[in-house]
Amino acid sequence: MKNQKFILFTLLFTVSITFGQTITKLKDTSSISNQFENLIQNANKYQDFRVVKTSDIYKLKSNVTDSIAASRKKLLEVNSMINSQKITVDSLQTSLNTAEETIITLNKESSSIGFLGLRFQNNLFKTIMLSIIAILAILLAFFIYKFKASNTITQAATENLKELEAEFETHRKTALEREQKVRRQLQDELNKNKKEK
Repeated sequence: MKNQKFILFTLLFTVSITFGQTITKLKDTSSISNQFENLIQNANKYQDFRVVKTSDIYKLKSNVTDSIAASRKKLLEVNSMINSQKITVDSLQTSLNTAEETIITLNKESSSIGFLGLRFQNNLFKTIMLSIIAILAILLAFFIYKFKASNTITQAATENLKELEAEFETHRKTALEREQKVRRQLQDELNKNKKEK
């Protein structure tokens, strides 16, 4: 019977303690502001004051410290991410500047042509080349004209020379014939003179 009384007493004592005290648990998952509100609402009133349990204050302190540590950790992570992104942005900006300089250089090189160690703008180079080609074409036409004129004169001179040679040959033949005739006559006269003497 003593055992039964003891068990009954222990059971009643446990139940009374459980129902007699309202345990205010601060939820770790709620925000700090909500935890403060719960602490104030669950605190006992004494005149104009609130009486807060020490365990609740320590729990709130622990939660606030954890929240601050988590916020600091998050802030450090965000700062680290920002720094890494800044480094990435800086390297991308450097790459972009290098690419822009390369593009400007390539545009200058593509808009100019190197010739005989000098750089000329495309339009100027085209103008110079077209001028040289035009001058060479004009000189070619001039030399062709002069060649044809000289060729015509040469052909005319050749024709005149042939005519002159033919005329000379005719004149030479006639002169030779006359000379032979005159010689014969002279020989005949000499022969005649010899016979007569």
